[in-house]
Amino acid sequence: MHSLNRYCSNHSNSIKYHMKRRKNSSCHQAKPFGDGLFSLQGKILTYYDMNSQIIGSCRVQYRDAHFYAYDMNSQELWVLDRLKSCKTITQLKQIHAFLIKTSSLRLRAPQLIYPKLISLCTTSSSSFGVNLTYFRSILTNLENPHVILYNNAIKALSSAQNSSFSLEAVALFREMLIKGLVPDNYTVPYVLKACAQSQALREGDQIHAHCIKTGMLLSIVYVKNTLMRLYAVCGVIKAVQKLFDGSPQRDLVSWTTLIQGYVKMGFLREGVAAFFEMCDSNLRADEMTLVIVLSACSKLGDLELGRKIHDYMRDNEVNSDVFVGNALVNMYLNCGDADFACKLFDEMPFRNVVSWNSMISGLAHQGKFKESLDVFRKMQNIGLKPDDVTLVGVLNSCANLGVLELGKWVHAYIDKNWIKADGYIGNALVDMYAKCGSIDQAFRVFQGMKNRDVYSYTAIIVGLAMHGEAEKALSIFSEMPSVGIEPDEVTFIGVLSACSHAGLVAEGQKYFEEMSRVYNLIPQTEHYGCMVDLLGRAGLINEAEEFIKNMPIEPDAFVWGALLGACRIHGKVELGESVMRKLLEVEPERDGAYILMSNIYSSSNKWRDALKLRKAMKGKNMKKTPVCSSIELDGVVHEFRKGDKSHPKSKEIYKLLEDIMSQLKNYGHLAQY
Repeated sequence: MHSLNRYCSNHSNSIKYHMKRRKNSSCHQAKPFGDGLFSLQGKILTYYDMNSQIIGSCRVQYRDAHFYAYDMNSQELWVLDRLKSCKTITQLKQIHAFLIKTSSLRLRAPQLIYPKLISLCTTSSSSFGVNLTYFRSILTNLENPHVILYNNAIKALSSAQNSSFSLEAVALFREMLIKGLVPDNYTVPYVLKACAQSQALREGDQIHAHCIKTGMLLSIVYVKNTLMRLYAVCGVIKAVQKLFDGSPQRDLVSWTTLIQGYVKMGFLREGVAAFFEMCDSNLRADEMTLVIVLSACSKLGDLELGRKIHDYMRDNEVNSDVFVGNALVNMYLNCGDADFACKLFDEMPFRNVVSWNSMISGLAHQGKFKESLDVFRKMQNIGLKPDDVTLVGVLNSCANLGVLELGKWVHAYIDKNWIKADGYIGNALVDMYAKCGSIDQAFRVFQGMKNRDVYSYTAIIVGLAMHGEAEKALSIFSEMPSVGIEPDEVTFIGVLSACSHAGLVAEGQKYFEEMSRVYNLIPQTEHYGCMVDLLGRAGLINEAEEFIKNMPIEPDAFVWGALLGACRIHGKVELGESVMRKLLEVEPERDGAYILMSNIYSSSNKWRDALKLRKAMKGKNMKKTPVCSSIELDGVVHEFRKGDKSHPKSKEIYKLLEDIMSQLKNYGHLAQY
C-alpha cells in the first residue's frame, strides 16, 4: 500500500509538472492531443475527482498492466490508459506522436506499450479495424523491435479471417528471420495459423522445415498440432498422418485434428475409426471432436454408427452443449430416423436458430415437408427470428407442397426486413413461385435479382420449362454466356425438358450435343432420359429406341420409363410390353411400370390384360403409391391420401368427391387406373 500511495503521489506531481509545461512551453501551442478525452485536463478530472477514486483507479491499472513485473513511470501509465480508450486512428496517431516525442525519457516497459499499440493497428475487432499501412510505419521507426511485437502482430493478423492479412502475417515472420530475430514457441503456431487461414501451403512447408531444423517439432506438441491443422486445411492428408504417426506425444487436439482432416477430405469411415481408436487410448472426447465425428456419420447416412457415438456420450456422461445437440439432431435426420431426431430436439435444454434450421431443413430433406413447416410455426410462436437458412428451408418446403400463400408470406417477410432477395434466397423464391404455379412472379423475382448465379438461371429455366414456356426458357439460356455464367448439368435438364414439352427436336439434339462439345459436361442418365422423352413425345419411337441402343452407359429406370411413357402416348402396346420387361429388370419392385402398362392396355381397350396386370400386382403385394394432395388454409397445411379418413371433416370431403366423380361420369370422363 505504501508503494501504491507513493505511485499516486508521484503521478500527481508528474501531471502537475506536465500541466505547467503545457501552460508555459511550446507544447501548449502544439496541443498534440486536442481537447476533451485526450487532454491532460481530462486526465486530472479522472484521477483527482475524489481521493478514493485515485486509489481505486490506480489499483486497477496496477493489476491490468502487470506492474509487479515492470517499474513503469507515470507517462507510460498514462499511455496505457489512453490506449485502452482509443476509438479512432486519429487518437492512435496522437498517442504514437506522444511516444515519439518523449522517447528521450526512455520507456522502461516498451514490451507492454508497443505491443498494445501494434495490436490496435492489426486487430479487425478494434474500433477502426486493421490498418496495415500505419502498422508498417510504426514498425519501421522502431529500433531493435522485440520478438513480442512480432508475435502480437502475427497473432492479430492470423485471427482477422482475411487471407490478405494472413499473408501479411507470413511476410512478418519472414522479416523476423531476415532481421536475425529468433522465433519463440508462440511465434510458430501463430504463423502456421496464418498459413492455414490463407492456405499458404508452400510457406507452411518452409516453416515445417524450420521447425525440424530447430528441433521445435519434436519438443513442443502444440506446434506439431498446429502444423497438422495446416495440412488438414490444405487437404494434404498424408502429411497429417505422417506427423501424427511420428508424434511420441498425442493429446486430444492431435486426435481431433487427424479426425477433422479425414472428414474434410471425404475419408469418413477412417475419421470414425480414428475416433474409436482415440477412445481406446483413454482420451475423453470433447464437444468439438464429437461434432466432427457426428458430421461424418451424418454424411455417411450410417445410423448404426451414429448410434454408437451417441451411446459413447451416454456411457461417458458427456455434457451435450447446443453444438453437439445440433450435430446429433442433424445426424439422426440425415440417417433417416426423423422421429428420434424430433424427440432429441424437444429434449434439448437450449436451442439456437441453428437447432431450428437443422429440423426444418432435415425434415424437408426426408420429404416431410408438412412437418418441416410445423416446426417453423413453432419457431414463430416462441418469437425466435429466422435467418437466411431458415427462410430457404421454409421456401423449399412451400415449393414441394405447392403452398403458395405461405411462400408469399415469407417473401413479404423478406421485403419487410430489408433482406436482399439475392443469392440462395432469391433462387429459393424463384423455385417456390415456379413450383407453386406462379411463373410470372418467379420471373419478376429473377429479373429483380442483382447478383445472379448458375442456380438462379437454372431455377427460372426449369420453372419456365415446367410451365411450357420453352421459347422464354431457351432465350434466358442464351443470355448466360454473355454474363459469364456457364450452365451446369441441372441447367441442361431444364433446357432439354423445355425442348421436349415444345416438340423442338432439332434444338434439343443441338443442345445435347453442345453439352459435351462446348461445356465439357458428361451427360448423365437424366439427360439421356430427357432425349428419349423428347423423341418419344414427337412420335419418333424408332429413333428413341436407336438412341437407347447407342448410349455409352447402361440405361436405367429413368430412361426406360421415358420410353414406356412414349408408348402410352402413342398406343404402342407390343413395344410397351418389351420396355416394361426391361424396366422391371432394372427395378423389379417398381409399381410405376405396372401402372403405365395398365394404362396402355386400358387405352387400347385391352381390359383383360389390364385386369391381369392388376392381379399380378396384388400377387406381389404391390400397391399403387398413394398420391398426397395438400391444401393450405389460414397458414395450416392439410394433407390427404387415398383412403385417408384421419381429417376431422373427412365425411364431408368424401361426399363432395362423390358428387364431383358423378358429374365427371355424366360428361363422359372415365378415370384411368
